[in-house]
Amino acid sequence: MTLTELKYIVAVARERHFGRAAKSCFVSQPTLSIAIKKLEDELGVQLFERQAGEITVTPAGEQVIAQAQRTLEAAEGVRHAAQQGRNQLSGPIRLGAIFTIGPYLFPELIPHLRKLAPDMPLVIEENYTSVLAEQLRRGELDVAILALPFTGQGLVTLPLYEEPFVVLMPAAHPLTQRKTIKSAQLESETVLLLGAGHCFRDQVLEACPACIPKPGLEGGLSNSFVGSSLETIRHMVVSGLGITVLPCTAAGADRYSQRLLAIRRFSSPLPSRTVALAWRVSFPRPKVIDAISAAVAACNLSCVKPLRRKGVGRK
Repeated sequence: MTLTELKYIVAVARERHFGRAAKSCFVSQPTLSIAIKKLEDELGVQLFERQAGEITVTPAGEQVIAQAQRTLEAAEGVRHAAQQGRNQLSGPIRLGAIFTIGPYLFPELIPHLRKLAPDMPLVIEENYTSVLAEQLRRGELDVAILALPFTGQGLVTLPLYEEPFVVLMPAAHPLTQRKTIKSAQLESETVLLLGAGHCFRDQVLEACPACIPKPGLEGGLSNSFVGSSLETIRHMVVSGLGITVLPCTAAGADRYSQRLLAIRRFSSPLPSRTVALAWRVSFPRPKVIDAISAAVAACNLSCVKPLRRKGVGRK
């Protein structure tokens, strides 16, 4: 059994395809297939079920591959331990964020992180929470920025800040006459939301039951009409289709004249979300977590409430 063979089986489990797995490992498919068959023979178990056009992991394979992933991470940790003189903030980091955080945090975060860790370039990924969690678990991402609650075996989180939700509406909307908005006042409104799969949609509906889409939009539009992104929803609000609820960092009306859009906070209790970092327990560069956390704290996010946090880096 070799680390290379473990790398191969983890790649096949990730890609669900021998050809793509071989390509990701920079070897030929026969080389990868022979190595995996050799490992299966050595272990005495079948790791994959091979069917036409489909590869599935056997129950025994699930356990072996999970252990293989931990072994590969431990090997990476050995390499870092053997290079104690090397700066943990040197070398690329794969950083992910959910769709409703990344576009609004990264423009502030990346310049600060560049100052703190100039030798640590970023590979950026934006995706759904469930996808980021799986990428973290498989070692395809190092760190993710997402909203709590979030749990995952072998993963830990560090809360960064609490972000209130706000109401975005056309500037001529009657509710602009109010300084703050009560959730109940949205009962008769057409509230535009993200589609299924976005955790922010679920958070809005949990915090604001009155925001559940209503039937009977003007013009006969379907009451299931939703936006694919916060920016798409912003455009629809300007067009007069309805109003929306956004995280405060995404609500800036600077993309349109103030005569077109208005922002109002909710009355107490304020609906909000907690934004956090997530990473694997076995991640061998804990000072990276400290650097990202410090860079977030340095961002000019005036509408959020920073949360007290302790460093996780080892000396």
